[in-house]
Amino acid sequence: MNEQFVPGLENVPAVKTKVSALDVVKEKIIIRGYDLIELAQAVPYLDVAHLLIYEHLPTASQAQDFAALIQQQMHIPDSMYDIFQALPKGMDAMDLLRTGLSILAGYEDHQLLNDNSKAANIQKGVKILAKAPVIMVNAYRANQGLPFVKPDSSLSFSENFLYMIQGTKPDAETTKMFDLILTCYIDHELPNSTFTARVIASTLSDMYGAIVGGVASLKGPLHGGANEACVRMMLEVLQQGGSAKAEEIIMAKLARKDKIMGFGHRVYMKKYDPRALLLKDYVPKLVHRHKDGEELYKIFQIIEKVMAREKGIYPNADYPIGLMFYLLGIPIDLYTPIFFCSRIAGLVAHVTEQHADNRLIRPRALYDGAMDLHVSAQPS
Repeated sequence: MNEQFVPGLENVPAVKTKVSALDVVKEKIIIRGYDLIELAQAVPYLDVAHLLIYEHLPTASQAQDFAALIQQQMHIPDSMYDIFQALPKGMDAMDLLRTGLSILAGYEDHQLLNDNSKAANIQKGVKILAKAPVIMVNAYRANQGLPFVKPDSSLSFSENFLYMIQGTKPDAETTKMFDLILTCYIDHELPNSTFTARVIASTLSDMYGAIVGGVASLKGPLHGGANEACVRMMLEVLQQGGSAKAEEIIMAKLARKDKIMGFGHRVYMKKYDPRALLLKDYVPKLVHRHKDGEELYKIFQIIEKVMAREKGIYPNADYPIGLMFYLLGIPIDLYTPIFFCSRIAGLVAHVTEQHADNRLIRPRALYDGAMDLHVSAQPS
C-alpha cells in the first residue's frame, strides 16, 4: 500500500475521463475538447448538454430533436405533486430536490432502473435532466405555500425553468442570461459532487442513486452555497452603509479571519476562474432590473478589488452568478439547487463513463488510533 497521505486528495488524479478537464496552464475549462467559455458564447445550454451526454455537438436538426425530447420528458407524475404537499414545511431546497429525485426513481421501470448500459443510462439521464427543475421548483413552491407552476410545452428548457420559478413567462434577455449561467455551471472536471456520483456508480448502483448522492454532496457549504453566501454578504454590506462602507466592512471581516465566499478555488488557486471572467461583464447589463442594482454592483466591484489587493485571490464563478441571480429576481434559496440542475448533464456523462469502464473505487485509510487493546475481565 502506498502510505503517502494527501488530505482531501488534493491534486490526486482519481479517474481517467474524456468528459471534462481544468487546464490551469492555459486557464481553460475543457468540455469534450471544447473550451467551455467559447461554448457558452456560441451555443445554448441544451447544445452543451447534448455534447456531454451524446459526446458530440448536435446538428441543427439534432438540437431541435433534443429540445423536443426534453420538453416531452419534463412532466412528472401527478401524484408527485401530492407528495410535495405532504413534505414537512421549512425543508431546505436542496433536501427537497434530493427527496424529489429519490421519489422519481420509484416511478422508473424496475428493469430500466437497474440497467447500467450506455443506452439505458442516457435514457434515464435525459429524463432526470428534464424533470429535475420541475421537481425542485414545485417542491419548493409547495413548501412555501405557493401554487404549483407546471411546465409549459411551448417554452424552451431555460424559459420553462424561469417560468416555474417566477410564475410569469420570462423576456428574452432574462432567458439568455439564465441560459448562459446554466452553461457555465454544466460541468467542472471532478468536484466533490461529481466524484461522489462516480464513487456511487462504481458500485454499479443506478443513475438515480448516483445523482441523488451528488445532491447531498453539493448541499455541503464547502462545495455548494457560495453563490447564496456572496449575495447575502453584499446585502449585508448594503444594509450597513453600502458602497461607502464596503471596504471598511470587508477589511474588518478579513481581520476577524471570516471567510469571504466566492473567491479562490482549490484547483485555480490564485488565478481567475474563466467563468467569472466571462460573467462579470454581464452584471452591469442587469443592474437596471433592481432598485439597488447600481449600489450592489459598486459593492461587488469594491469587494473584488479588496480581495485582490489584500489576499491576491480572484472571484470564482459563484461571485458574479450570485449577483446575477439576485438581479434576475430569483429567490436566494434556489441558487444552489439551480446550480445542481444545470450540473446534471455533466453528472450523467460522468456516471455513464464510469459504468462503461468500471472499477470499484475503494481507497485505503491510514489508521491513526490505538492498538493492542484487550478486553479486561469484568467484576462479577
